[in-house]
Amino acid sequence: MKKMNNTVSGFTLIELLVVLAIIGLLAGLVGPQVMKHLGGAKTKTARVQIEDLAGALDMYKMDVGRYPSSSEGLKALVERPSSARLWNGPYLRKSTVPQDPWIYDYHYVSPGEHGRFDLFSLGGDNAAGGDGEDSDINSWE
Repeated sequence: MKKMNNTVSGFTLIELLVVLAIIGLLAGLVGPQVMKHLGGAKTKTARVQIEDLAGALDMYKMDVGRYPSSSEGLKALVERPSSARLWNGPYLRKSTVPQDPWIYDYHYVSPGEHGRFDLFSLGGDNAAGGDGEDSDINSWE
């Protein structure tokens, strides 16, 4: 006759608490560093997008002879404005103008105060000024 072994193996409550404490410590140490780099990545992404949009605006100017007006805005890069006779777009790969990494629209003014046009993002707080992830990113610096 066979003898049945009814022992159940598993973790004790103490072992689970120790593992949770270790995970909590790691999250507390690593989490802030990851978030710091994530904010920096968004700022870099905004800079790259502004450079791409500026290049598309230059292509628009080569075809039309001028930059889009402030009222036409960046939408002129994907949809032909009625005043643009020689428009040869769309000038962006996608059919919509991208938003900044914080999901706000880029700001465009033409003629700009700092050059041919001003193209900028107000950062994470969507307000002028700020530090870190909330700082403004623009086309003229």
